[in-house]
Amino acid sequence: MKTFKKLFIHFLLVSIVFLFGWESASYYIIKANSHNENVSMETVSPMSAFTSLIMPTHEKEKADLTLFWYVWDQMKNNYIDPDVLNNQNMVYGAIKGLVNSAHDPYTYFMDPNETEEFTQNLNGELEGIGAELTIKNNNLVVVTPLKNSPAEKSGLMSGDIIYQIDGELTSDMSLSEAVMKIRGKKGTNVVLSVIRDGENNPIDISITRGDINVDSVTMEQKDDGIYLINIYQFGDKTLSEFEDKIQKLILANPKGVILDLRNNGGGYLDIAVDIVSKFVPKGSLIVTVKGRDKDDIDAMKSTQSPDLPDVPVVVLINGGSASASEIVAGAFKDLKRGILIGEQSFGKGTVQDVRTLRDGSSLRMTIAKWYTPNDVNINEVGIAPDIEVKYSKDDYNKGIDPQLDEAIKYLKNL
Repeated sequence: MKTFKKLFIHFLLVSIVFLFGWESASYYIIKANSHNENVSMETVSPMSAFTSLIMPTHEKEKADLTLFWYVWDQMKNNYIDPDVLNNQNMVYGAIKGLVNSAHDPYTYFMDPNETEEFTQNLNGELEGIGAELTIKNNNLVVVTPLKNSPAEKSGLMSGDIIYQIDGELTSDMSLSEAVMKIRGKKGTNVVLSVIRDGENNPIDISITRGDINVDSVTMEQKDDGIYLINIYQFGDKTLSEFEDKIQKLILANPKGVILDLRNNGGGYLDIAVDIVSKFVPKGSLIVTVKGRDKDDIDAMKSTQSPDLPDVPVVVLINGGSASASEIVAGAFKDLKRGILIGEQSFGKGTVQDVRTLRDGSSLRMTIAKWYTPNDVNINEVGIAPDIEVKYSKDDYNKGIDPQLDEAIKYLKNL
């Protein structure tokens, strides 16, 4: 099986500030006929694209496109505003409908304009509100507001259901459409109407968009010999920054380490594996990735000797810990290398691949599921902490952190 290196498992895989650059994968368009093997969307009319380009012969025998073309003709001939019915846009709309038929919030198609706006570098300075979204139970849900972002400072919280964006209902929006409406220039405002667990009435949150400086890894000493490492994302620079912190830790001879993965929406799968490898014996199974075929299995193990094999570890998680964060948390828990403190994680146990198409559009597609070392898939379930500690809105307003306090207490009592 191919190695799932730098495939996105970022739970939302979607970020309002477009934090996640996409790894291009090869893509080809099925030949229109036996005489032309290099047909591209730029040289094929919409009708020929749908009738002969996209469907192999064995699939044509199973699908009747008569109704599709009937609706196409009705729209072209009778819709009141024909100027809006650009053939290429109709093709894109049809492709979106095809992809959306999977009913998978992590599988979707974006046209060239959406793709260009959506593709950002993981380590750049961006403009937006600094929050990550997903679709869950047909609702637009906040996975996490980023640290020190306009979203966090304005009071947006993990688990908030956004039902209106500037007064427009989100129920009929795709994830990418919602993201585009929330994204905007620095200094402009957006009003998100949210439904929050524990609140009787909806809350309107006005957020001024700003610069989003995406941190990756920070470290500080919290108590005598106890160090806190915050990992905010699993991106291009995360491993090198983490390794730098580890080298400093080795020299400090720590008594305990706290890995803070709260509100970390994920990133690259292989980076999560590399980070766990710093703490577990060489050869330890960290995560198993299973594709659609029964033999399509990749058991990803630690390939190096650990830097900190014996230092006690606490991993902090909450409802904003998703995807790659859950791989790390699940490995520490199943391998009994550390304990988890906090709240139930988000629950994203799938792997996505992103294919950039010839005309600049793109297809993000779920291609596999991942499993913890104990062969558990946590999709839509999440990972339960070993010690549950709530972190309330009042705690946040008072500037206290009971989850971090419990972690320090636990390590001090060992």
